[in-house]
Amino acid sequence: QVQLVQSGGGWVQSGGSLRLSCAASGRTFSRDAMGWFRQAPGKEREFLAFISWNRGFTYYADSVKGRFTVSRDNARNTGYLQMDILKPEDTAVYYCAGKMGGYSEWSRTYDAWGQGTQVTVSS
Repeated sequence: QVQLVQSGGGWVQSGGSLRLSCAASGRTFSRDAMGWFRQAPGKEREFLAFISWNRGFTYYADSVKGRFTVSRDNARNTGYLQMDILKPEDTAVYYCAGKMGGYSEWSRTYDAWGQGTQVTVSS
């Protein structure tokens, strides 16, 4: 199983940018697909973005399309979520997740999770 350790996040003003990183160890990360999710207080975990193992396919939720960019560097065993034009409603705990196989926006299909990192966007 792959282990994921997140870094990045923090506080930013509305309209600002942040980049989250997700470093992997364990099974061959380069063959894992990666998803990004977030969870705000009192809300369900929300799918944000997906990137296939070979970077050939990406997919974004409508809520972040055009503002967030998912990427990965398999040589560094690290995935990234670049977040631009942040809004107060983006405030949440953000998670990266790994899975084998293809596209999924369902959190239950991912078998490895990062520890979560807080992102706070002030107005």
